Amino acid sequence: MEWLKKLFAPVDMTVGRPWEDILIFTVPMLIGNIAQQLYNTVDSVVVGKYVGDNALAAVGSAGPILNLLIVLFIGISVGASIMVSQYFGARNREDLSRTIGSCIVLTGLASLFVMVVATMLSRPLLVLLGTPDSILDWCTSYLHILFLGAAGMAYYNILSGVLRGLGDSISALVYLIVASVTNIVLDLVFVAQFKMGVAGVALATVIAQAVSAILCLWKLARMRDLFDMKWSYMRLSKMHTMNIIKLGVPSGVTQAIMSMAMLVVQSLTNSFGEQFIAANVIVMRVDGFAMLPNFSFGTAMTTYAGQNIGARAHDRVTQGAKQGTLMGLGVSAAITAGILLFGRSLMSIFTNTEALVEMSMNMMRILAVGYIAMAVIQCLSGVMRGAGDTMTPMWISLVMTIIIRVPLAYGLVYLTRSTQFPQGRKECIFVSLLISWLIGAVMTAVCYKRGKWKEKALSDRR
Repeated sequence: MEWLKKLFAPVDMTVGRPWEDILIFTVPMLIGNIAQQLYNTVDSVVVGKYVGDNALAAVGSAGPILNLLIVLFIGISVGASIMVSQYFGARNREDLSRTIGSCIVLTGLASLFVMVVATMLSRPLLVLLGTPDSILDWCTSYLHILFLGAAGMAYYNILSGVLRGLGDSISALVYLIVASVTNIVLDLVFVAQFKMGVAGVALATVIAQAVSAILCLWKLARMRDLFDMKWSYMRLSKMHTMNIIKLGVPSGVTQAIMSMAMLVVQSLTNSFGEQFIAANVIVMRVDGFAMLPNFSFGTAMTTYAGQNIGARAHDRVTQGAKQGTLMGLGVSAAITAGILLFGRSLMSIFTNTEALVEMSMNMMRILAVGYIAMAVIQCLSGVMRGAGDTMTPMWISLVMTIIIRVPLAYGLVYLTRSTQFPQGRKECIFVSLLISWLIGAVMTAVCYKRGKWKEKALSDRR
């Protein structure tokens, strides 16, 4: 049993070979991210196969609104993870305990806000986006159930971020696998057996997320050798709460910017009709899996940089940034090749409609090379965030999405209007995304090289 205990123990990333620390931390987190992506993917597969293409379009159309209205959770998660990793690296038990306590209380308040406000705004936002009447009720039902059950989603994502900050990516993985299996089983029961449609998919997700959240809380309560989880710490400590907000707000804003851009582009996507909406859903689901290594390396780099910044091991941060980015680039290149070779088979998992498979594959070919650029963005942004510089990635994201992607999408669609394509070329939506990724990679590399992120250690904020 000793090996099992060691497996689930937090990883100290301030010692050992940087690339090995990063890889050991990344692999279980990547598996966990794959399991998390299964939430959305299984939902799409089940509704696409058992309900129909319109139901598939409904689940996909709801996605951008869901992402926009959970930015609070993203901000808290990133802020808490950075603080936890730096305090862990500095071996500061008191501040670590107060940070986790403040995080738990703040998450509860954010969950309550989302449950009330997001539920009220769901349908008006769907109408504003021009969601087709044929799927409007399904979209609304799907979002209402997810938002009313937002506490499970919030606590899992935030507490798993705390666990990763402590160097524990294994526990978050195991709990997520449990939740994913629960989600798959309940999807089949609610949709295939009880014919609950889109509402059944949402209910299955809410229950599964609640399970994973409870397991994360249970794990943290048992980590008494690292911090104190007492009722006296379950309050909003002013300093620690403000640091969570200061560090987390830029990341939350980044997610909000991306989500708003997705909403604006979703409106353009909706104008091409239900079939293209469904094709877009398929592409985004495959894209979700293709991006997972990049997100995993990025998160690992955040924890790695945070712990080593806390330990004042600045040379290790630079060394790890180079090695982690090279690993990310290698994996993304392999994924790009896999998509180009086997993409059609992936698309056919989601639908039996050949026209949808063909349309989806054409769009995927455009995006594929962009995953190499995203490796640079995620890895180097992760380093900057771990050091405490969350503003620079926010500004890069703003330029990528608001200044480049959205105007380019609408501009290219407009410029490609013709007799044959009276609404413009659909492909332009994905071309604009690829261009924004390429420019974002250059911007991220330049900002990392300038090195201002090295001056943002948490100790400077006290």
